[in-house]
Amino acid sequence: MTQPAIDIQAVHKSFRHNEVLRGMSLHVERGHTFAFLGRNGAGKTTTIQMLLGLLNRDEGSIRVLGLDPEKEPLALRAQVGYLAEDQTMYGWMKCGDILRFLAPFYPTWDHELALKYAKDFEVPLGQKIKHLSKGQNVRLGLVMALAHRPELVILDDPALGLDPIMRKQFNRDLITHLQGEGRTFFYSSHLLYEVEPVADVVAILKEGQIVRQAATEELRRDVKQIFLPREAVTALGKDASLLDTRPDGDEVAVTVEGAEEAIESLRRKGVEHRVVDLNLDEIFEAYVTGKVEGQETSAEEVVLTP
Repeated sequence: MTQPAIDIQAVHKSFRHNEVLRGMSLHVERGHTFAFLGRNGAGKTTTIQMLLGLLNRDEGSIRVLGLDPEKEPLALRAQVGYLAEDQTMYGWMKCGDILRFLAPFYPTWDHELALKYAKDFEVPLGQKIKHLSKGQNVRLGLVMALAHRPELVILDDPALGLDPIMRKQFNRDLITHLQGEGRTFFYSSHLLYEVEPVADVVAILKEGQIVRQAATEELRRDVKQIFLPREAVTALGKDASLLDTRPDGDEVAVTVEGAEEAIESLRRKGVEHRVVDLNLDEIFEAYVTGKVEGQETSAEEVVLTP
């Protein structure tokens, strides 16, 4: 059986009295583009620092490409490409110079590949880094993260700070040049509409725990918004998990996990209803900020008041 690219089991991490991760677990198969989603401050960067061996966990286990980041950080980083949102580089160097400078640090560095990516991503090799635009800086960082042919690439909100056109260009580069190569991408972001076209699997982090991990298409099938009469909410069935409810005139809009069973239950009971498909942004919002009156999550227990 092939080892997963990333395996995190019951990890806890606190900074003094601030518990950031509370028994977090997730599993990333090789060859997938994995979207790691959470609001700012949810613990995404803390998790990534532990994956890279830059920060120790308090409890639990972490394996990245079969290695423990705490015990074998250098061996691990040789196999991982990393691009952070606040990537720092030597501004006085030219782009071509920094690519040559990095080569000795990586036994698998492929300078011809670095030059190919630089051309594909329109990185000006003769220009000093301090004179690059934000978009050029991000694309140079991507070249640096990929030129040693890493098995795993970790992207920590890399498009943050780019304007919408540049962000679209970045994701086009990611799809066009990288996904076809069979690499594993761990993509941390809170810009959900951008992650949606590239992600095979999604994990949602809330209050230090993964509240849902699923293939992107499975998540879209399983989470729907349903409009129905207020008094008919209990007809969704006991297996329906409510993520969000809000009044909508004489109806209520319910975002539900387990949509297929809930819709079938409504059909059996003859309840009139409308089903609305949700995008990844709306699904994420339902999990992390959704509210259900009475704080109940079972459709048979919740009671909605006008």
